[in-house]
Amino acid sequence: MSETTNGKIDQRGEVHRQLAEFWFYFSESKTAVVGLVFMIGVLLMALFADVISPHDPSEQFREFFEVPPAWVEGGSSQFLLGTDYAGRDILSRIIHGSRLSLMAGGIVILICLTSGIVIGLAAAYFRGIVETLIMRVMDTILSVPGLLMALVLVAVLGPGLLNAMIAISITYMPYFVRLTRASAISEASREYVVASRVAGAGRLRIMFITILPNCMAPLIVQATLSFSTAILDTAALGFLGMGAQPPQPEWGTLIAENRDLMLSAPWTVTFPGLAILLAVLAINLLGDGLRDALDPRLKRS
Repeated sequence: MSETTNGKIDQRGEVHRQLAEFWFYFSESKTAVVGLVFMIGVLLMALFADVISPHDPSEQFREFFEVPPAWVEGGSSQFLLGTDYAGRDILSRIIHGSRLSLMAGGIVILICLTSGIVIGLAAAYFRGIVETLIMRVMDTILSVPGLLMALVLVAVLGPGLLNAMIAISITYMPYFVRLTRASAISEASREYVVASRVAGAGRLRIMFITILPNCMAPLIVQATLSFSTAILDTAALGFLGMGAQPPQPEWGTLIAENRDLMLSAPWTVTFPGLAILLAVLAINLLGDGLRDALDPRLKRS
């Protein structure tokens, strides 16, 4: 057996060992496992919304306006969670709304993570005036409350889910930039980076191949926890009429559409609110588990 084959086998064995170690520490937190299972269920629900949804989310059943949930007197088994003011099935709209909410949160985190890594590495590697300029811009963004800045940006760009995602991404970007910069500065003085520089590695290789992989653990945790906040802010902008626009069944928009029915038909806002609550709680539990599993200081012997 050649040395190349032995090397590949050793690498695979190391990867398997690291994955087993990660799962061991992650699974020690039962709440994190519950959060993971719940989020897998939500993701599957979003992916197969067209299959599992009992009705079309925009279909109006005009003879079933504001029908209560099936277990309440006056409810119908045809609509398990009841209907809204237009006779649309609440359950179907929540199921399809999960697709929009998760997509919005995922795109926000993708934008923040990508731009935050690039800008943060540039600030950590070049230092001097480049670092000062970048960090002062980030400090300026952080000096304004995030939701307020997002509202202003959406007001400038125009209401809509896409513009809401761009606005939220800008407000979250400083956290990723600062975290990347701090981690990269800490790693830059280590021996393996110095050795790579002495060996003649270029700037981009040192930044993205040598330093970045060793900075990813805190960034993954930050991305997971920010994912839940992004869903909340997307729902908040939707509720204020600045995010997803009706008839899009985004969770925040569902609450906004039925806010006048809070007393007469409370199920129309309660169930979308519970969907947001449970999804955010599950993501936060998942993020805590990732933090415990990826941070060596928190690993118990």
